[in-house]
Amino acid sequence: QLQASGGGLVQPGGSLVLSCTVSDGADVRAIAWFRQAPGKEREGLACITPAEGIPHYQDSVKDRCIMHTDRTWHTAYLQLRDVKSEDTAVYYCGVNRYYCSWYSNEYNSWGQGTLVTVSS
Repeated sequence: QLQASGGGLVQPGGSLVLSCTVSDGADVRAIAWFRQAPGKEREGLACITPAEGIPHYQDSVKDRCIMHTDRTWHTAYLQLRDVKSEDTAVYYCGVNRYYCSWYSNEYNSWGQGTLVTVSS
């Protein structure tokens, strides 16, 4: 139901834009972006609900991150600027049938992930 794209190699200090396509019929109450670096747990970054329309950001990225959707809620975007080596991770989008959460186990559907590598 979800497909993330837009990953690749990014130079330190650069920016990236990731896309997440949500299939028709998905029960979307919240869409979120998470990431998982090698050897680390999946970390929530940003989340938005159609009910609020206002994204929520994790403190670790809130000054560098923007999440938004298209008006149909079929595509969600994550923009991250001033990237650093510690931003290297597989980025995932997830759908929650109820609310925004920073706990990955509360999401019922995930995209396959897109790898972002920050390196010069």
